[in-house]
Amino acid sequence: MAAVAYKYTNSKGQDYYLHHKKVTLKNGRVQTIYFFARDIRPDSALAEVPAGKMVMETKRTAMPVLKNAA
Repeated sequence: MAAVAYKYTNSKGQDYYLHHKKVTLKNGRVQTIYFFARDIRPDSALAEVPAGKMVMETKRTAMPVLKNAA
């Protein structure tokens, strides 16, 4: 069964899918990072944008990124 992932189509017509990953920082704290990829990775795909975040595009490459909603 294919994983359900949040899909974002940028201004250039390219599709990106939202993923997350837990990383351990040098001080030992665990933090969740969010990233977009061109393919769906079933082990890390997210179905929706996390609360308090919004999707924006970078100006130069139109790559989607998550920003804090203001």
